[in-house]
Amino acid sequence: MAHPSVLDAPVAPAPLPTIPLSELAPFALFGSLLALVLLYFVGAEQGAVSLVAGSNVHEFVHDARHLLGFPCH
Repeated sequence: MAHPSVLDAPVAPAPLPTIPLSELAPFALFGSLLALVLLYFVGAEQGAVSLVAGSNVHEFVHDARHLLGFPCH
């Protein structure tokens, strides 16, 4: 049994939406601040400018500290 082949007309791809920088800026700022806080806790917490007393934060981020190349011993 033969099937007829029907060729559809080529369909143009839908245009990608553009995001204005004014709408992207709050998310970029939040992501940057979150990254800086994370970098502080991994790299500098339990040092000379410790914000949290005790060694809980140090032990929690110990392996990440070594993975990123921060000395802690």
